[in-house]
Amino acid sequence: MLCYEKNRNTLIVTLSGELDQREASGIRSELDALLEDAQIRRLVFDLSRLRFMDSSGIGLIIGRYKRMRRRNGSVAVRGVSERMGRILDMAGLFQLVERLA
Repeated sequence: MLCYEKNRNTLIVTLSGELDQREASGIRSELDALLEDAQIRRLVFDLSRLRFMDSSGIGLIIGRYKRMRRRNGSVAVRGVSERMGRILDMAGLFQLVERLA
């Protein structure tokens, strides 16, 4: 499930529940539609309500990272649990996106 808020040039996306292959497809489409707004320069994923994420979720974040880089934007994640943080670190995600407290 995806909830979002836009604050000037920042889009904050809160993901909740489980982010698996089935869910990632719909979220990807919805998020790409939101990113059509060229004013958005920063994308923040809030993972505090996310219980599970597989490689599809990591791919979703990396894909949006690439899209934001093409427009000289940035991506960050926040609300990362210890368990989720280990997974994202092993996937090398923190080499690409900022981890917020």
